[in-house]
Amino acid sequence: MNPEEEARDVLEDCASGMDQSIENLQREMNRVRTGRANLAVLDGVRVDYYGTATPLNQVCALTVADPRLITIKPWDKSLVPLIEKSILVAELGLTPSSDGEIIRLPIPPLTGERRKEIVRGVKKSGEDAKIAIRTVRRDANELLKSIDSLPEDDLKRSLKSVQELTDGRVEKIDTNIGRKEKELLEI
Repeated sequence: MNPEEEARDVLEDCASGMDQSIENLQREMNRVRTGRANLAVLDGVRVDYYGTATPLNQVCALTVADPRLITIKPWDKSLVPLIEKSILVAELGLTPSSDGEIIRLPIPPLTGERRKEIVRGVKKSGEDAKIAIRTVRRDANELLKSIDSLPEDDLKRSLKSVQELTDGRVEKIDTNIGRKEKELLEI
């Protein structure tokens, strides 16, 4: 493989690693409770279904009945107590109630203090994502510098491309965090 192809591969891997960090952050942001019903808050909930930890959405129908209520209709009624227990164990700050067939999950409004606390957590997650992106940048720069017989002009151009990738991804993170913060502080 020639040095230019190696440099191109490093840049592609760098972009892929940075995009993965952004996707992870986005998944985490989707799970953050904002005071409105959002099925993504249940993504991490697993139910013990015949000895297997199964995602909640694979054992029941999930719907947003109104902006402050999620309804859960298990396909097997015997799962109702297991689903309720799984939701409580997940520590989502939500309390399920059921009538034996349908589980209702009311979404309580967030207090001002709780909103600020969640915003701090969101900002920390954003900083963690930026750190992950900078780590990918550092690794890519080291790999580029270790490529033997890569002309100096190509090395400088590649290092500049890595920095441009980093700047673009960090800006995207800032935008996502700002949007989530606005959503959280909106009453």
